[in-house]
Formats: sequence, structure tokens, C-alpha cells
Amino acid sequence: MLGLWANHEVPSRQTRVRKDMDKRKIRELRTRAQSLKATVYVGKDGISESVVQELSAQLDKFKLVKVKLQPSSEMDRDEAGRKLAESTRSALVEVRGRTAVLAKD
Repeated sequence: MLGLWANHEVPSRQTRVRKDMDKRKIRELRTRAQSLKATVYVGKDGISESVVQELSAQLDKFKLVKVKLQPSSEMDRDEAGRKLAESTRSALVEVRGRTAVLAKD
């Protein structure tokens, strides 16, 4: 596996989550997120203002939301998760496959 990343920086999970969250809180949020279904979808138009507004509303109401990136979306998954977290002032808990989990205190 190291051969694949010989000329590139190996992405770590720590770059995906906010630094102010401790490991216990991250583990708890990941556990809670397993039973959730994705309620916000990002399609071929990418992260639009309406997606950000809907995600913000759901985060205010539920505090933990799964976002699914559709295959038609050309965005990088990690970058999309970071952009969504920045624009909604939330924490990116995890990016797994095409699904991102965001949490808000």
C-alpha cells in the first residue's frame, strides 16, 4: 500500500475531523450515525446554496446528519465534506465512501 502513496501525502482520519473533538466524542457520533439514513443529497450541481440551507436546517434540528454524494457529483468526497462543514459551521465526523457525517453542537 505504501507504493501507492510514495509521492503523495497519505490522508489520515485526523485531517477529516475537527481538532476540538476528542476521540470519545467522535466514536460516539460515529456509532449514532450508523443507524441514520442519508437525508441530504449532493448531485451533479455540487454544493449549492439550497443544499447548504437544507443541511443547516437539519443540523439545527437533529444535530447529526448524513450527506450522500451522488455518483453524478464530480467533487472529491473529502473536499466536499470539508466544504459542507465549513459552510454550515459544523464538524465533519467522518467520510466513508460517498457518505459524509456532520455534527453540530
